[in-house]
Amino acid sequence: MGKVTGFMEYERLEEGYEPVAVRLKNYKEFVIGLNTEQAKVQAARCMDCGTPFCNSGCPVNNVIPDFNDLVYRGGETDWKSAIAVLHSTNNFPEFTGRICPAPCEAACTLNVNDDAVGIKSIEHAIIDRAWAEGWVTPRPAPVKTGKTVAVVGSGPAGLAAAQQLARVGHSVTVFEKNDRVGGLLRYGIPDFKMEKSHIDRRVAQMEAEGVVFRTGVMVAHLPEGSKVTNWAKDVVSAGELLEQFDAVVLAGGSEQSRDLPVPGRDLAGVHFAMEFLPQQNKVNAGDKLKNQMRADGKHVIVIGGGDTGSDCVGTSNRHGAKSVTQFELLPQPPEVEDRPMTWPYWPIKLRTSSSHEEGCEREFAIATKEFIGEKGKLTGVKTVRLEWVNGKMTEMEGSEQVLQADLVLLAMGFVSPVASIVDAFGVTKDARGNAKASTDFTGGYRTNVGKVFTAGDMRRGQSLVVWAIREGRQAARAVDEFLMGTSDLPR
Repeated sequence: MGKVTGFMEYERLEEGYEPVAVRLKNYKEFVIGLNTEQAKVQAARCMDCGTPFCNSGCPVNNVIPDFNDLVYRGGETDWKSAIAVLHSTNNFPEFTGRICPAPCEAACTLNVNDDAVGIKSIEHAIIDRAWAEGWVTPRPAPVKTGKTVAVVGSGPAGLAAAQQLARVGHSVTVFEKNDRVGGLLRYGIPDFKMEKSHIDRRVAQMEAEGVVFRTGVMVAHLPEGSKVTNWAKDVVSAGELLEQFDAVVLAGGSEQSRDLPVPGRDLAGVHFAMEFLPQQNKVNAGDKLKNQMRADGKHVIVIGGGDTGSDCVGTSNRHGAKSVTQFELLPQPPEVEDRPMTWPYWPIKLRTSSSHEEGCEREFAIATKEFIGEKGKLTGVKTVRLEWVNGKMTEMEGSEQVLQADLVLLAMGFVSPVASIVDAFGVTKDARGNAKASTDFTGGYRTNVGKVFTAGDMRRGQSLVVWAIREGRQAARAVDEFLMGTSDLPR
C-alpha cells in the first residue's frame, strides 16, 4: 500500500447525512459522499494486511486493496484504474455503494480491534466520480455469436447476467413484468436510499451494448396450442421462450412475502410492506395512483426488524406518520459485537439505520397475538412479550398489551419466488420453493430443464443485492460455456 502506516494515523470518517428536518421533506438521496481528498485519506487506512479477508467477505470478490491503493495514489489515471478494477468484479458499484450492508467491512483485518476501513464509502466515491467524469461508457461486443438468450427478470441478477452475456456477443432480451426496468431495485428500494436515475443510466448503457428490454411482459404458462408472437403483448409463454431462444435465465426476485396468520389479519389497514413501498416509488416516478396507501397522521406499526422494515419506517416518516413503531421477534442484540469471537464473519449487533434516526420506537422480543379493529378497520395490535431461554421462545405471562395502530406493515421477509414462473418452465424446486440449481464450477446454475438457468433470489432465496450480482455474473459464464463450449467470462 502507498501509506503503510495509514491505519495508525487516520481515523475512520463516515459519510455524512443531510439534517433530518431537511431530508424528511423529500424522497431524494441524502447521503453526503466523500470528496476526492477524504476518499484518499480513507483509502490510506487499508493496511497491507497480507491476507485481505475483505476480498472473500465480499460476495462479488471485489479486489479491495487494489482500488484502495489506487485511490490513495490519487492521480486521474489512478482513479480511472480504480473504476476498472471495481468493474472487473462488479457490474453495478453504484447500487452496492449505496445499499449493500458491506460484509467486506466486517471481514476487514483492521476490524479485529479498530474501526474497519470505509470500503463502501470509497467504492461509492469511485463510481460517482467515474460517472461524473464520463469514464463509464458502453462496451459493445466486437463480434456477435449469433446466439440468443432470454433473461426473465430485470433486478440486479438479471441485469448482471444480461450485461455479461451481451458483452461476449450474445443477443440478449430481458423480460420484465413491471412497467419499468429494475425489479426490486426499482420498486422495493425507496428512492431516498437509491434514486432510480442510477438504474436508468445503466439501462441506457446496456441498450447501447445491444441488450433489448421488454417491460410490461409477464412470462407464464399458456394453454397448449396458443402462441404469443408479438413481444409487446403482456403475456408470453414459457414454451415460446424455449422455442425462440438458445438459452433462458430465470432471474426474478423472491417476492412471496411471509404472512402473519393471526386473528384480524383481514382487517383493513394490515398490509404487506411490498404493497406499501412500491406505490411511493411509482408516485415519485410521476405516476398517478388512486387511493395510494399512506401513513399521514397514522399510528404505524412495522412488524419485522430488517431492511425492508427500516424502509417502511423511513417512508412512513416522510408521509407524516403520527408515530412509528417497529417490532422485532428476537431480543435486542448487543450494541458492540465481540469482535475476536465473530471476525471475519458478519456479526450480530444492534444496527440503527438512518430511518430509525428519523423517528421510530423499536420494540424487541415482542410477538403479535391479534389485530384488533372496529367495523372491519384496524384500530390496534395485541402483543405479548417474549423470553428466549436456550434458544427457545416462550411468552411472558401477564405481558399482553394492546397498542394503538391505524396501519400495520408486514416486513418479515420473503419465502420464495413467484411459483407460477418456475412451474411454467417445469423447473424442479428445492424444499423452500426456489428454482433448484447448483453452483458447481461445471454445469452450475443450470436447472433440470436443458437450456434453462437460474440465478439470484430465484435460486438462493431472499438475499442481498451483492449476492444477486455475483450469481448473475456466474450464471452468465455458465450460459456462455453452454452455448459456446468455453467461456472467457470471469467467474
